[in-house]
Amino acid sequence: MSHANFASICNHHEQAVFDAVPAQREDHPAVAEGDLLACVALNRLPACHIRHQVDYLFYMTECERVELEDSVRDAVKYAYEFVQARVAMRARAQRSSRISTVGKLTGKVRG
Repeated sequence: MSHANFASICNHHEQAVFDAVPAQREDHPAVAEGDLLACVALNRLPACHIRHQVDYLFYMTECERVELEDSVRDAVKYAYEFVQARVAMRARAQRSSRISTVGKLTGKVRG
C-alpha cells in the first residue's frame, strides 16, 4: 500500500488571496489584520484543492482565469469591508461602555 503525500496538496486560491491582500491595503489603511483578512476572503471562495498549480492553470480557459481573478479581488474587498465594519463596531461598543461607566460614576446616566 502506498502512502499519499498530502504535503503537496494546497488550496488554489490561497496564493492569489495572499497576493491580493497587500495589493488592496492602500484602499483600506485602517485595517491591519492581514491574516484575518485572508481567512475571511478564503471563506468567501469555493474550496479548490490541487496538487500542482501548473496543471490546474493549464486546463483553465482565459475566461475562467479572468473570472477567478475577479472573484479573488471581490472576496478580498469584501474581507476588508467586513473587518473594517467589525473594528468600527468594537470601537463604538467600547466607547459606549466607557460612557456608561463614567455616567454611573458621576451619577449622570444617559437613558
